[in-house]
Amino acid sequence: MIIGGLQKISLIDFPGRISCVLFLTGCNFHCPYCHNPELARGVPVDGLPITPAQFYAFLEARRSLLDGVVISGGEPTLQDDLPAVCAAVKSLGFPVKLDTNGSRPHVLRHLVADGLVDYVAMDIKTDPRRYVPVFQSENGQETIQESIRIIMASAPAYEFRTTCAKPIIDEAVIAAIARSIEGADRYVLQPFQNQRLLTPSFFQPAEPAFTSAQMHRMKTVAQRWVEHCTIR
Repeated sequence: MIIGGLQKISLIDFPGRISCVLFLTGCNFHCPYCHNPELARGVPVDGLPITPAQFYAFLEARRSLLDGVVISGGEPTLQDDLPAVCAAVKSLGFPVKLDTNGSRPHVLRHLVADGLVDYVAMDIKTDPRRYVPVFQSENGQETIQESIRIIMASAPAYEFRTTCAKPIIDEAVIAAIARSIEGADRYVLQPFQNQRLLTPSFFQPAEPAFTSAQMHRMKTVAQRWVEHCTIR
């Protein structure tokens, strides 16, 4: 496992908890708006990687300050020792939140069934039928839908989220995504952030960001199919 970075404290990444965020390197998607391009390419953010031993020592020293650990990326489920990392974190008394793109449902199934994650946040990039070629090179519709089913049926707590960027997202796409997660507890719409993008040229010359009014219209569209829809 290569740890690409560590955010020592976060008040927003694990709902209701003060957490740290562990970033693992490497990703099997190529999202143009990715704001962690170094991690997506497998490069540690701060140069030298943090060792697992250093990370566990960090957690030991902060038992009284933190009450959750977020494992993010990149795509964490690509790491073969992710279950062992989750188990080690939970053995120290910390609940685990996993951020994932949903591309490895067999890993998700194992983590959830073995009680190794307490919260799952899955990014749904677009209508599951339209992942190719923007986000990946192979048809992943069934893979994405299988991950959705696992999370909704078995995860202790969860959210789905979509980064809203033109021309990838519009109201029709939001409606398709919301229908694919019909009845979900929580769906989060995230405004596009124009900083440190993986593929800046993808969005040129058009403006990819939605206005606040447009974001709220998409929220209204999504609310027809999910329990709660919010804009983060």
